[in-house]
Amino acid sequence: MVSTAERKEHRDDTLLDPSTFLPPSPLPLPTVTIEFCDRCRWLHRATWVSTELLLTFPPPTLKAITVMPLSADDTAGRFRIWLNVENSPPKLVWDRKVEGGFPELKVLKQRIRDLVQPGMSLGHSDKKA
Repeated sequence: MVSTAERKEHRDDTLLDPSTFLPPSPLPLPTVTIEFCDRCRWLHRATWVSTELLLTFPPPTLKAITVMPLSADDTAGRFRIWLNVENSPPKLVWDRKVEGGFPELKVLKQRIRDLVQPGMSLGHSDKKA
């Protein structure tokens, strides 16, 4: 007969066996993708924005945020934020070159809110009526 301790040890071994792990595929929606120029050293800005978005729109509002460093010549100076929602192509929420700079978090949060949860209050970051 197998003891309770032996069963628990076997279960723990199974939970920690990488061959049993399954990736989240496909990624659940909605998600945000932050593309940034790695040569411009914008990793900290990208991760800060991703943290702020997850704190403002915790799951299930946003299910995932991808931070994507780019270093090709054609992506120099890029800082783009995309929103992916079901049954719709990815929506460009911010482009540093088009907008003339980095997003103010207040504006970025308002744009994302308007697309994923229009009635949500952003508190002090909300538009004044």
